[in-house]
Amino acid sequence: MRRRPFSVTLLACLYLAVGVAGFAAHFRGLLAHQPDACGIEITEFLAAVVGLFLLLGHNWARWLALAWIAFHVAISIHDPRRLAIHSAFLILFAWILFRRAARLWFRPASGSAAA
Repeated sequence: MRRRPFSVTLLACLYLAVGVAGFAAHFRGLLAHQPDACGIEITEFLAAVVGLFLLLGHNWARWLALAWIAFHVAISIHDPRRLAIHSAFLILFAWILFRRAARLWFRPASGSAAA
């Protein structure tokens, strides 16, 4: 049986917490028909999906996790402070998700059909 690295568990829980809390916090904007509310809710929902599937060991989830934080880097381009913070998170998340232990976690279990 494969063992999930603690760092992956921690990151997955962070994504779940950000996704669920963000979705709940921004839901009023969706009901009030605020301009970017739908896009924000989709982003928050994706964070929760990423967290869940990181816990389950799906390889595509780690790529979506990086895309999610890279998107935040891109939308922070005009705010140097946020750009620095999101960039640091991107580097940290990439390091966590592509270390040897994480690669082993996200590798298909032996005996399963290769896609």
